[in-house]
Amino acid sequence: MKLKALIFDVDGTLADTEEAHRSAFNEAFRQHGLDWNWSKPKYAHLLSTAGGKERLAAYFDSLPLALSERRALTDRISAIHKTKTDIYASMVAAGHVSLRDGVERLIDEAALANVQLAIASTTTLANIETLLRTTLGRYSTQRFAVVGAGDQVRHKKPAPEIYRFVLRELARSAHECVAIEDSANGLNAAKTAGLYTVVTPSYWTRAEDFSAADMVLPSLGSHARPLPPRAAALVGHTMLGIREIEQQLAGIREYQ
Repeated sequence: MKLKALIFDVDGTLADTEEAHRSAFNEAFRQHGLDWNWSKPKYAHLLSTAGGKERLAAYFDSLPLALSERRALTDRISAIHKTKTDIYASMVAAGHVSLRDGVERLIDEAALANVQLAIASTTTLANIETLLRTTLGRYSTQRFAVVGAGDQVRHKKPAPEIYRFVLRELARSAHECVAIEDSANGLNAAKTAGLYTVVTPSYWTRAEDFSAADMVLPSLGSHARPLPPRAAALVGHTMLGIREIEQQLAGIREYQ
């Protein structure tokens, strides 16, 4: 089956951005006079809530606070999140975040094969544009036919809304596209939208349940860091490329 589009998640999938996000949240707390510091295990747990503002709200709800304190903090969510976003953007612009292994190779392969590229993310459009510009070059956003950001839909992952938005904008059916994700929330969103989904877990998501995924790999693989033997046997190559994805899709259609 001919693949028409690859739809990438951003945080944790295109790049391992979560450590930068965590550090930015902690610095924002400091700047706002809040005595909080999210550890790596704590942040990994908080990632079960998609979206930065939503994550802050979920954290506030977990604290033993009086109703008046909770309301006061809730009123500050937008300001805290804006500070965090600015800090994160500065970190990305300074080159502190890099693409995950094999991502740029697969993007280049897609372009050569006339496969459209799209993004379906819960992060903000500004964060996406900053990451793409810093890692893939000044005009990299133009390589993506559709960029779906969290602020373009009402319900974030695990709701399928962002994927349905991207499919409508692409004017493609789910059967013509493949999603690449790193989290259970993203996997659930993509599968509910009807997409074949490849998951490449990160440190932050590796303990999550990916049993519904069509394929789970440690990375996409590259010449410098090929897939380990077990993953390579699953893919049929040391790297996941357009040909390998189309072979997987063809196998599914033949079985059906």
